[in-house]
Amino acid sequence: MKKVVKFGGSSLASAEQFIKVGNIIRTDKDRRYVVPSAPGKRFSDDTKVTDLLYSCYELAERGQAFSKQLNQIKERYNEIIHGLHLKFSLDDDFDTIKKKFLDKAGSMYAASRGEYLNGKIMAKYLGYEFVDAANVIRFHSDGTCDTEKTNQLLAQYLEQAEYAVIPGFYGAAANGKVVTFSRGGSDITGSLVAKAVNADLYENWTDVSGCLVTDPRIIKNPEVIHTITYMELRELAYMGASVLHEDAIFPVRKAGIPINIRNTNRPEDEGTMIVESTCRIPAYTITGIAGKKGFVAVNIEKDMMNSEIGFGRRVLSAFEDNGISFEHMPSGIDTMTIFVHQDEFQEKEQKVIADINRLAKPDTIHMESDLALIAVVGRGMRSTRGTAGRLFSALAHAHINVKMIDQGSSELNIIIGVRNEDFEDAIQAIYNIFVVARL
Repeated sequence: MKKVVKFGGSSLASAEQFIKVGNIIRTDKDRRYVVPSAPGKRFSDDTKVTDLLYSCYELAERGQAFSKQLNQIKERYNEIIHGLHLKFSLDDDFDTIKKKFLDKAGSMYAASRGEYLNGKIMAKYLGYEFVDAANVIRFHSDGTCDTEKTNQLLAQYLEQAEYAVIPGFYGAAANGKVVTFSRGGSDITGSLVAKAVNADLYENWTDVSGCLVTDPRIIKNPEVIHTITYMELRELAYMGASVLHEDAIFPVRKAGIPINIRNTNRPEDEGTMIVESTCRIPAYTITGIAGKKGFVAVNIEKDMMNSEIGFGRRVLSAFEDNGISFEHMPSGIDTMTIFVHQDEFQEKEQKVIADINRLAKPDTIHMESDLALIAVVGRGMRSTRGTAGRLFSALAHAHINVKMIDQGSSELNIIIGVRNEDFEDAIQAIYNIFVVARL
């Protein structure tokens, strides 16, 4: 059996956390490939190493002195090395980093060093082979991951390495220039490694005991989801659930490799299994609740809109021409509403409105801002009658006005729009009806 294990920044923030991670890996010989993140926060007011590297490089880019800040980062790593009692030095690596910063190697290079250095420490601590992600994770010239080439390189390198550490978050273009994923991209690295080695399981270790039904900042101690499908998780991740990077699903999904979300600080907890499909009956009708604030509803009205061929295309082209993507598009016979991100839309709103008037010639256009979208997701909704009825009854009893409803034929999720100010109360009401009351 082969397992790929990825550890997040909070799991590797200090020597004490490193020791926990080492114990987890050593208790299971099947945990053969390790993907570490950069050191995260040691305490609430601490700064992540990646953020320190960004700040340090900004000074270098402006031609200002940055040695003090770079030494501060070096001390973070030395603290871990000394705490692990390793006879090991990163002095040469920091000399190289300093030179690269002076040569303006780029902010992506700077950010990647957090994982790179942590990977070297982890490999030394475990006695595993270190594989530089720049040699095995390949990016296209447009910054997207070249998954085919990456899979080929990873499979080639790791075939010769029974146990290895591959730093997360970064890779390189064909010309050798370092490229990073978006924040949380170490999850994607772990997924790519799992696919390349045909792993039986991808364990993603973090600081929570699995995926939670909803945001713990809104609901105190929400329940843990024991089993969730890739499709459910993607819906929740897109709407703001942050346990796993949403793009980490694709490589393992194609290979049918399950993901296990585990807690480094509570390794005895089973966590959450993320699978392609399951016959397990969910504990609740819904699997999870997630949402985001900060949307605008653009309401378009025109008599006989339903009989005008191409009307929707012309409206949407106004958004496309201005580089704005839409989230949802509920419609009626004479009405059509486009939901877009407020911060993305407001600077271009007048241009978009002018383009809609020119292209589609509607009767009226009006906008409503400061809206939030909430996704209620769950495979259990497919086989349960009255789910929507209970959902809207709960919101009505909480005196929350629903601004938008959207449900696909898959019956996997229901999207509702509410005012920003009602966002937290809406999530509380939904959680209470489906999880607390178990209706």
